[in-house]
Amino acid sequence: MTEETVKHMSRPRPEDEKAKIMNRLKRIEGQVRGIQSMVEEDRYCIDILVQISAIQSALKNTGLTITERHMKHCVTDAINTGEGDDSIEELMAVLKQFSK
Repeated sequence: MTEETVKHMSRPRPEDEKAKIMNRLKRIEGQVRGIQSMVEEDRYCIDILVQISAIQSALKNTGLTITERHMKHCVTDAINTGEGDDSIEELMAVLKQFSK
């Protein structure tokens, strides 16, 4: 983590929320391993591409979930402590990266 990232860290995620995100990431990891097997087995390219698309969608949805929490909690906290502009600027930079 960079120093800038640590500076803006907020309260920890609730355990149930953390568990949901971790479960999603573990499912995605399993899908990636499945694609590796498909490539090793010389499976049909279209089938592999469909799985890649599913992973991209799952990652994007996970990112949106994390973004929503960040906006509701971290950005709100920053605004309430007078650091809203920095927090919004940081979020916008990440959203630009995320939307590529």
